[in-house]
Amino acid sequence: MNRMQRAAGVIVGSAVGDALGGPFEFGPGGAFSARFPEPGAGGEMCGGGGWDPGEATDDTQMAVLVADSLLERGGLDLADIFARFQRWAASEPKDIGLQTEDVLTNGHSWDRAAAVHFRINQRAAGNGSLMRASTSAVHFAAAGREAAMDAARRIAALTHGDRAAWEGTAIFHELVRVAFEGADPLAAIPDTLALVHPEHRGRYATVLAPGWHPDQATEFNGAVWPCLGSAVWALRTTTGFEDAIRAAIDLGGDTDTVAAVTGGLAGAYYGLEAVPVRWAQPLHVPLPGFGDRVLRVAELLRLAERLGG
Repeated sequence: MNRMQRAAGVIVGSAVGDALGGPFEFGPGGAFSARFPEPGAGGEMCGGGGWDPGEATDDTQMAVLVADSLLERGGLDLADIFARFQRWAASEPKDIGLQTEDVLTNGHSWDRAAAVHFRINQRAAGNGSLMRASTSAVHFAAAGREAAMDAARRIAALTHGDRAAWEGTAIFHELVRVAFEGADPLAAIPDTLALVHPEHRGRYATVLAPGWHPDQATEFNGAVWPCLGSAVWALRTTTGFEDAIRAAIDLGGDTDTVAAVTGGLAGAYYGLEAVPVRWAQPLHVPLPGFGDRVLRVAELLRLAERLGG
């Protein structure tokens, strides 16, 4: 499998997981399989909860904004990414995380807004930076381990002042990069943990351990470390893309983001061909604040080609 198949798998896979999980957000565990008990039978892109069938949420919308900036600015321009986020947030999107919204609207500059929020609230370890990391993970995969993880931390810090969010996003970048090299991202977890900041290494070692189960989480999966741990668990305990996504959504809670992160990892591992066509076909990503632009699979594939080229 070549890198472009994996790059497309990450971006389309993450968007598919997002759109499938959105209607089940904050619902109980097992709701997805209760509604769709037979894998492969179809109808899963059902919409609901304010989402149209196949509509991606803020997770993918923000990932596309990151991609647009990386491509149009020719690299990492943090102020530009932040400005795009602000334009999007000002358009009143259907869904935006409370922390992200506060950071983007608190009136502080791009390099201070998240830190100010964290200093005041002392809580900023949500999964909102991890959820949007598919496109940046693809773009920086060719830059090598240190550069890819550093970029993840810097983009995460735009909206999340807690280093826990930076480290979780950096781990995701690295696991995608390892998959692009044709290696097993699960086998790379111990070496990746060695690069995590010492203050946060222990909590990630716990949730990424082979024997960990999401039922053991001590926080809601809207927090960054149980979210990433749940996605890795879904990949580790299943044998294909579709089963991994089903397992992720069936955990309940923050289903769109857990499934988006799972879809990114599973897409890197299994490639684009593993993403069911019936899931990809209705997929669409509106971009509030940016005119009538709506990305469908063809546009997402072009993004993957440009980001991963």
